Amino acid sequence: MGAIFQSLGRTIVAGVVLLVIFIILAGLGTGSWVRAGDHAWWAFLMRWLHVLSGVMWIGLLWYFNFVQTPSMPKIPDEQKPAVSKVIAPTALFWFRWAAMATLVTGVIVAWMNGYIGAALSLQKGYHAIGLGVWLGVIMWFNVWFIIWPNQKKALGIVQVAPEAKAAAARMAGMTSRFNTMLSIPMLYCMVAQQNGGL
Repeated sequence: MGAIFQSLGRTIVAGVVLLVIFIILAGLGTGSWVRAGDHAWWAFLMRWLHVLSGVMWIGLLWYFNFVQTPSMPKIPDEQKPAVSKVIAPTALFWFRWAAMATLVTGVIVAWMNGYIGAALSLQKGYHAIGLGVWLGVIMWFNVWFIIWPNQKKALGIVQVAPEAKAAAARMAGMTSRFNTMLSIPMLYCMVAQQNGGL
């Protein structure tokens, strides 16, 4: 069992295997099986992938804002490269690609369920999901076109003058805080559409 948890890859595979076991047991117990040929099942699977991607994206956003950024001033200067050269670049890799996966799977979910146009145009009955979509798109844009380019400068991945590096760090940090603020109404709107919260 320990070998599974010593590798992230094996842990993820074990999670997928466990999911398959649960699906089989549920089918055996209820007599109702996954209908992989049904549109509804594929729409559900895509929604699950959307939620999974979103959990990683917003989880990392909140990690940066609730843990890493407030902790940096407490870390001795000689230890800061461990964060800025190792942890932050890896976390930012998963952060930006989780944002991309969340956006792509969200568009697919909206298209598969036939409400993409209604959501994007904020039509009646689709206000909540539409607002959530637009907030998510703004956040995705910020990740790819403001936070990441500035973080590359702040972390020294792209070499710039010290004053440009400091300005880039401030811009990335403030945009990340902006996204944290937007994440609260965005998540509310996403859940509100199905549950009558808006």
